[in-house]
Amino acid sequence: MAVGNTAIPETIYAIDGITLSATAAGVRYKDRDDLVVIEIAAEATTAIVTTKNAFCAAPVRVLREHFAKASPRYLVINTGNANAGTGSDGIRRASDICAALADKAQVDANTVLPFSTGVIGEPLNSAAIINGLENALAQLSADNWLAAANGIRTTDTLPKLASQKVEIDSANQHQQATSYHITGISKGSGMIRPNMATMLGFVATDANISADLLQEMLVAINEKSFNRITVDGDTSTNDCCTLIATGKASSEIIDSTEHPHYQPLLTALTQVFVRLAQLIVRDGEGATKFMTVKVSGGLNTEECCDVAYVVAHSPLVKTAFFASDANWGRILAAVGYAGVPDLDTEQIDVYLDEVMICQNGGVAADYTEAAGKEVMSRPEITIHIDLARGSASDTVYTCDLSYDYVKINADYRS
Repeated sequence: MAVGNTAIPETIYAIDGITLSATAAGVRYKDRDDLVVIEIAAEATTAIVTTKNAFCAAPVRVLREHFAKASPRYLVINTGNANAGTGSDGIRRASDICAALADKAQVDANTVLPFSTGVIGEPLNSAAIINGLENALAQLSADNWLAAANGIRTTDTLPKLASQKVEIDSANQHQQATSYHITGISKGSGMIRPNMATMLGFVATDANISADLLQEMLVAINEKSFNRITVDGDTSTNDCCTLIATGKASSEIIDSTEHPHYQPLLTALTQVFVRLAQLIVRDGEGATKFMTVKVSGGLNTEECCDVAYVVAHSPLVKTAFFASDANWGRILAAVGYAGVPDLDTEQIDVYLDEVMICQNGGVAADYTEAAGKEVMSRPEITIHIDLARGSASDTVYTCDLSYDYVKINADYRS
């Protein structure tokens, strides 16, 4: 069961220049939408980041090759099978799917990017996907964001969708404000670890952003969102995130960080990405607690992240939170093996929400076991660790580790 606020937004903004569809192709299961196609306007710009796993899946290898050659016009996404660990056969099947869609849509095959998610190490049922393409293309609609969010789910218990409108006033008082829309979907629930996570993310805006700047923006936003989440510490073979700017909202191109619309757009895009990333953690396999690990007082961001990740990954910390067991020594132990050089443990303070549990490296004077247990019983908790050695800070989002996580992953292929 997902944790906390996972509601679908009341308003889902269509993005001019984007149409989507979701259909049941029978890749692995019957009567379940498992094939999603996204059509992109010809004049749009697209940015992509992919997994850093060296054993990356066949579709990731194919999309990297295609993306280097042409501007994307179609994205084709299947669930149920990751097409990873499948060698040259997997490459051929991913390429065949792209070629089939390209033929039906009358575009160059290099403009089609494949994405897959699901079980690793099994041959992809590419014939089923190819057979489903005609139906998928026939159902393309600007209003199919929710259907697509459902269509890319695997062990996800809910669709993950965020949508936002941002209005930016004109410097000229005689001109109207410019309205931009942003809508995105993501999937992910287990095998979640930054770089990125077993996740797919697709976000689009009608803003007019140059390709180079869009790529810079995606990399920066990704570091604050999808690269700041972890469920179980496993980096997947299939992770991909795509940001599309269709240019339909304005003829004026945003091609510099100095453009007056850049910062408001960056802020709004970051909010959408962070929301999608947090939804993945809130829907972590078997999760009962949503945990924010904030580390401040570091010399640099890197050491703040090192500390946050070891706490967020620790099975002992995560199981303690699942049990609402105020065994906060596990947090200190994790901080201690994070590898921070010359760490003065006698300067460290630790809070669980508003409760100080550790002061100057030891138990806080006013701390009580009852207070700690009460905080750890909450569905959403912030662990704040102050290293007291600098001004840097960073934040990682994670969840607890429950019995159901083991059950879900033990039975995943059934």
